[in-house]
Amino acid sequence: MSSVIYERMRVNPKFQKLVHERGRFAWTLATIVLVLFYGFFMLVAFKPGLLGQPIAEGSMWAIGYTVELCMFVFFWLLTVVYVRRANGEFDDLTAELIKEAQKERL
Repeated sequence: MSSVIYERMRVNPKFQKLVHERGRFAWTLATIVLVLFYGFFMLVAFKPGLLGQPIAEGSMWAIGYTVELCMFVFFWLLTVVYVRRANGEFDDLTAELIKEAQKERL
């Protein structure tokens, strides 16, 4: 892609919207992951006994295992959400920007 087309894309308000929305979405997901991840490690550091307790009377599953498994599944789901939005909304807007920038050239 030529620098002229890229410059046309950069000044397009839709490009600014794309950058803003994609950045906000990525930072939101990153914040969720970091809070959960480091929150879990803070529990490990400061309340290890709580995580070692069984989830129910007579159960062999500890609370820590259950929480970590749920976090693992949740992080995969967040990845799916990001990929779907990136491949859908963000890619569609990018394609639209490219088409508009190429039309201006003609």
